[in-house]
Amino acid sequence: MKTVALTAHFDGEKVQLDEPCQLERNARLMVVVLPDDEREDWSRFSGTQLARAYGENEPEYTAADLRQ
Repeated sequence: MKTVALTAHFDGEKVQLDEPCQLERNARLMVVVLPDDEREDWSRFSGTQLARAYGENEPEYTAADLRQ
């Protein structure tokens, strides 16, 4: 299985994925717990990094620009 990032939450008893994902039995997982007071900081950091990666001068790509 290729690496994917999924959001999840803890319901008080077990970790619940926020979106469907078919996992293989005994799949290895990495869990990162984000304290509530850091969630906003991580969101802001992610937004900043995306803005840097896709700046105003970034060309617009279309499906015709993709290669097989």
